[in-house]
Amino acid sequence: MGLIRFIKEEIEVIRERDPAIHSNMEVFLYPSFKAMLYYRIAHRLYKKKHYFLARWISQRGAHKTGIEIHPGAKIGKGLFIDHGHGVIIGETTVIGDNVTLYQGVTLGGTGKEHGKRHPTLGNNVMVSAGAKVLGSFTIGENSKIGAGSVVLEEVPPNSTVVGVPGRVIKRGNGYAPREDMNQVDLPNPVQEDIQNLQHANAELINRLLDVEKEIHLLKRESGKTP
Repeated sequence: MGLIRFIKEEIEVIRERDPAIHSNMEVFLYPSFKAMLYYRIAHRLYKKKHYFLARWISQRGAHKTGIEIHPGAKIGKGLFIDHGHGVIIGETTVIGDNVTLYQGVTLGGTGKEHGKRHPTLGNNVMVSAGAKVLGSFTIGENSKIGAGSVVLEEVPPNSTVVGVPGRVIKRGNGYAPREDMNQVDLPNPVQEDIQNLQHANAELINRLLDVEKEIHLLKRESGKTP
């Protein structure tokens, strides 16, 4: 990809997904733009096995932007890293097209294993602020990871995941997360579990009261109760 084409695509991506931007020139100030520029250069060097130089460039990018992308990661078109400070993308990570990451996201491994040890993100995935996706598995396309979640296993396409550890609490989003960029209005599984327990407890109490009434009536009919 040529530099001019890269700049044009980054302008389109950032202006589409960040309402705070007011002009094309602001794109050049964005950490996401700078981090991806460093990454594209470092990745080319990495593929040519210039590993030290690739890491040197990627570390300069991390120092300047707060976004650490290993030059070995494979990233598709349209990646947008909003704010971005504290984002970490591991060496064997694979990211599809039109993915959105927020600040504090980690796409990491779980230990010293070799080979593919970082996650694969399908197209149109959104990973919200502070979420950690750890291990070699796939986040299906059009899925949304809630803020602060810790995802340790595969996620089907079109799913919403929240919690620690993360669990799928909704399937069939029916849209790409980048269409609304909503990190907030997600289901709360803990609150739902509490409400279900409260409902079950209320039913149990009502049933016990009914049983007590039945016992009282039986005693009266048998003449044991005046």
